[in-house]
Amino acid sequence: MSQTPDESQQPGYAGDVDPQQAWEMLQSDPETVMVDCRTEAEWTFVGTADLGGLGKEVAFVPWNYFQGGLNEAFVEQVREAGVREGQPIVFLCRSGTRSVGAAKLATEAGLGPAYNILEGFEGAVGESRHRDVDGWKVRGLPWRQG
Repeated sequence: MSQTPDESQQPGYAGDVDPQQAWEMLQSDPETVMVDCRTEAEWTFVGTADLGGLGKEVAFVPWNYFQGGLNEAFVEQVREAGVREGQPIVFLCRSGTRSVGAAKLATEAGLGPAYNILEGFEGAVGESRHRDVDGWKVRGLPWRQG
């Protein structure tokens, strides 16, 4: 179940937001950052969210690697990307699964409030056997290829 961001919440795993809610958080709060926790192959070949119109950049930190294996330095790399304690973070993956783990781990490390973006960048697989049902791209939010 999705929960609406609440500014009175203490830092921590704050739950889920849909792509539109994440976009609105990024628009309205200059402190909110996006961490895309997909793999480099996904960023390169599928595309990425484009926050340039907001004067922001996406932090790209892989949760796991293309050939398998978790990124043991994930939290350290999130911090190296400039994410600070107390700063709202929206985590994005392909379909909203890896980003849950990323948000929870960030919370355990003292970062956040941390949100998982439901549906992710590409969303669920539809009847067409393509990821064309929901997600950041399908909802028409800014993105770019390559």
